Amino acid sequence: MGEIMLRMTRPDYQRIIQGNKIDGFFGGSEANVAVSLAMMGDDVEYVTRLPNNMLGVACRNELRRYHVGTNHIVWGGSRVGKYFCEQAVSLRGSSIAYDREHSSMMTLHPHMIDWQETLKGADVFHWTGITCGLSEGASDATLDGLDEALRQHIYTSCDINFRKNLWKYGQEARDVLFPAVKACHIVFGDTGEWKLITGMTPPPFEAKDKNYQMDLDAYKRYFDRVQDMLPKGRHFIMAIRNVLSASHHLLTGLLYADGKLYHTDIIDINPVLDPMGVGDAFIAAYLHAHFRWRGDHQKHLNYALTASALKNTIMGDFNLLTEEEVLETMETVIAQR
Repeated sequence: MGEIMLRMTRPDYQRIIQGNKIDGFFGGSEANVAVSLAMMGDDVEYVTRLPNNMLGVACRNELRRYHVGTNHIVWGGSRVGKYFCEQAVSLRGSSIAYDREHSSMMTLHPHMIDWQETLKGADVFHWTGITCGLSEGASDATLDGLDEALRQHIYTSCDINFRKNLWKYGQEARDVLFPAVKACHIVFGDTGEWKLITGMTPPPFEAKDKNYQMDLDAYKRYFDRVQDMLPKGRHFIMAIRNVLSASHHLLTGLLYADGKLYHTDIIDINPVLDPMGVGDAFIAAYLHAHFRWRGDHQKHLNYALTASALKNTIMGDFNLLTEEEVLETMETVIAQR
């Protein structure tokens, strides 16, 4: 569930205030997850609200293009949310200007979605903190979906996905997200998002190359404490990245499951072509692997990290990779444990 948006980017690393051309990509965290899962062969339905106009229909058609189900789109509202993205290059970081006020998803209300019917037959319900940050109505609708998923004994997956430029409707992010995350079986986030939820700072990651030695014992102790805070959680995933430059990133990940910590090699990504949606690619691939190879926790993590690393090489928000392509690369970039 989430908001699909239109991403507008100047070509050739131009600034937003430059040029007279703009490239457009559909995307958004939850839509990115849906497309990734569909590309890997999963049966996916996307829950969102779109305006009943040409741009809303274009959003729906883009989802259908990648075989994402659109049976549960709610039609209404007046506009699709947009954001203008200035790509990072050399010493200059990325910059984003949002244009999503009064979008169809921001004006969503809980009664607009029949969650009992929507979730019928589902194996997993995936939601993110972004939707909860959009508006009180969008947040309430998300939490209603989570409650119904739990009533139907459906597995629940959450990407913490904290966006500080949201949360303008009078609620603090942690106050809303913590009880919701506490109800979930799978929880994903980066180091800052785990700190937000738990109030505990994860161990530092100061890698300058792929030979960096992580303090795995410290991470194990960290997630032991997380498990005490989130007793219903079964699988905790942390994506860890160090940005050496705009086009050179180091990426790794951790999985805590059944009281055991799993880790991967560090992947050196140089050059990075487009880092948008890297976290979405991570959790999507993890969900695919989790249900595809049940119980093989190390393979789940290896697969997820590989898919996330490969997303850095694909322009646009969507990670357009098949299971076969991820597995083929996984064999060459991650040592098999």
